[in-house]
Amino acid sequence: MNELKKICVFCGSSSGNDLAITDMAVKLGEIFAARNITLIYGAAKIGVMGTIAKSVLDNNGKVIGIIPEFLKMKEVVHLGLSELITTQNMHERKLKMQEASDGFIALPGGMGTLEELFEIITWLQLGLHKKPIGLLNVNGFYNDLINLLENMVRKGFLSIENYNLLLVDSSPIQLLKKMEEFKRPEVPKWLNKDRA
Repeated sequence: MNELKKICVFCGSSSGNDLAITDMAVKLGEIFAARNITLIYGAAKIGVMGTIAKSVLDNNGKVIGIIPEFLKMKEVVHLGLSELITTQNMHERKLKMQEASDGFIALPGGMGTLEELFEIITWLQLGLHKKPIGLLNVNGFYNDLINLLENMVRKGFLSIENYNLLLVDSSPIQLLKKMEEFKRPEVPKWLNKDRA
């Protein structure tokens, strides 16, 4: 069983137009607080990001925000967090998020959310970490993405083993269960040879 004390959540800096998504952000925040899971996220006070942070804090949970200096200057930063970490750039931000977290969950979002999700799953695929990654498929938001990944498998661009690295569920409780039970993969043999 994986011990999930700190989970990094990738999600939109916009709230979107589907209330099911912001409702899920509130619910996930409540679950984190009830289970004493620290939220690691991008430190914004706006959008789905701000919603989940507020939910965790409102329920006496802990929230650590990690934000690059240039975004902090744009006044999107949440100043009421348990801890705020400022980085020099986006690359350092993502590295610190990875180092600080026991697992990752992607809620709905835009380009930035997808970029963060695919970078962290690529790092898992390459053996740079062995932490579980969950996709919280709220109201079918990620159905088309899942279909695309399945097509990548069919066309020979994605192995079924790497496809299965991404844990998917529409229930936050079930997703957390899958993440706790996630079997950490071995480092690919071809990478071991290159590192020798």
